[in-house]
Amino acid sequence: MQRILLTGMSGVGKSTVAERLSELGYKVVETDYGDYSVVDERGYQHWDVDRVRELLATEDADVLFVVGSDDAQVLFYPDFDQIVLLRAPRDVMVERLASRSNNPFGKSSEELGRILADLETFEPSMRRAATCEIDTSEPLDHVVDEILSLVRQPRPT
Repeated sequence: MQRILLTGMSGVGKSTVAERLSELGYKVVETDYGDYSVVDERGYQHWDVDRVRELLATEDADVLFVVGSDDAQVLFYPDFDQIVLLRAPRDVMVERLASRSNNPFGKSSEELGRILADLETFEPSMRRAATCEIDTSEPLDHVVDEILSLVRQPRPT
């Protein structure tokens, strides 16, 4: 089973990519949903480490795409065959956050400020850990094709 992490900052298009991969028949788990995250006392969402560990231990598909971003993801880097950083230019992210209808996070000025601060703080370390980086300002079909090309590559033995 191949395990691929699709990660990146809010507004880069992770959910849109996840939806397309799911439509194509792939097993896709978004960590923001399905009890894979918990909310802390400040109201911030974080991965439920035990649930994610359980997910990665389950062998029920040829390919598993785990979609999300969290401080705890570094604990799981060794469990992934690929770590794909999805990124977009800052102005594209801001526009997507303002116009998205599937998730209210990032709409308030406070949340947007936090996302943009996190972009400067966390994206560089995500970039260093990534095995691949994909610009999601490209057309969705192109982005998905790039991701699926990773699945078709021979796996190291």
